[in-house]
Amino acid sequence: MAVISAAPEQIRAFRLQVHNLEQKLPFSALTQAAGICGFQNSPPDSWETAAFCRLTDCTRSRLHEALYAEKSLLQAWSYRGVPLIFPTKESDAFLTSLIPLAGETPWTYTLGLSGALSFFDMSFDELLPPVCEAIRCLEHTLVHSKETLDRTVAEQVRPLLPSKQQALWDAPSIYGDPARQTMGQAAVSFLLRPCSHLSLVVFGERQKNSPTFTSYRGWVGPEADFLSTPHDSPKKPGLAEYPLKAASDRLQEAGLALVKKFVHAFGPASCGDFAKWAGCPARQAKRLWNMVAGEFQPVTVDGKTRYLLKEDTDRLLHAQTDPARLCLLGAHDPYLDLRDRAVILPETGRQRLVWKTVANPHVILRGGLVVGIWTVRTQNAKIRIDMTLWDALSASEQAILRKWAERYAGFREIALQSVEIHS
Repeated sequence: MAVISAAPEQIRAFRLQVHNLEQKLPFSALTQAAGICGFQNSPPDSWETAAFCRLTDCTRSRLHEALYAEKSLLQAWSYRGVPLIFPTKESDAFLTSLIPLAGETPWTYTLGLSGALSFFDMSFDELLPPVCEAIRCLEHTLVHSKETLDRTVAEQVRPLLPSKQQALWDAPSIYGDPARQTMGQAAVSFLLRPCSHLSLVVFGERQKNSPTFTSYRGWVGPEADFLSTPHDSPKKPGLAEYPLKAASDRLQEAGLALVKKFVHAFGPASCGDFAKWAGCPARQAKRLWNMVAGEFQPVTVDGKTRYLLKEDTDRLLHAQTDPARLCLLGAHDPYLDLRDRAVILPETGRQRLVWKTVANPHVILRGGLVVGIWTVRTQNAKIRIDMTLWDALSASEQAILRKWAERYAGFREIALQSVEIHS
């Protein structure tokens, strides 16, 4: 197969199109926009900004209607363990696909559980099944707050454990405040993400600035039947036994869908890029990646071989964007969730200002390149927006930024106190 090459400006233009940032979609295409790679919802409500940047006639009430009333969208812990908003009908791609098979190390974001496993003298595969069984208590209830969820499930796990582990379950936590968290609650907290991938827990409607949680079955309908543990089973299955043979086709289709979503949204990319984005160990990432290998087009980027979906080849080669086009994105926007950060921000020093450990700022794009950041401060029921530009913009371009700030305040349904632009 002939190898093609791509320059950074082609990649930027291609990704702007794929992420629906080159031209907004009608609001009726909400699930299409969310289905590209999902909308991260951490910090809370950040998914709303991502939707606003991609859809016309977008209002918070219409977004909430889709998520909480129509339930065409769903929120659950997905890749990398992040709270993610995605189309409910695509739950297999965003949840089921990440279930590891036999011999694959559990999810990388559960590695911190090792201290608790040593304390309980249990393996990952021994502790996960009773937690999965206990979390079924959510099928008929709605739990308020993450702390309450940990405590509620931990109480249900205790009687399912051997007597030795029961005695240790309520010991003070070595992870959080020992006055507020037990070892059992800490263990449950780590295992909620795997339970989410097994379609056992999802987010309900946010209430009084607090998340709520319930079961997949209780929120949107019957859960994946092959993940159900028969109550009369003489043996609780370990993690590797959840994907039963009857479900192998479904697991494969789910894995194919997730990898294709990633490569479509962030290609040209590598298997290592996918592993970091998905938060899965190398062996699992390679298995998923290889399922799609026949659909890849090799692409040379800065002398390195990356891969694109064959169906996207022409789109990449002919992608163009207006180098002066301005676009503002929220922190953790899907467009920013890439591994090759230099494609949209070549200066490494400024990369550290955009991708921080905590409290990422919002960004300003010009032709797909990050040219500045913006922040929002709320005070006395009004918001103040401060923009810091790294590249000089004309007076007319700054006027566009101010107009955008006005529309954003209207979307947030809050008065705009001021817009300050600093160069």
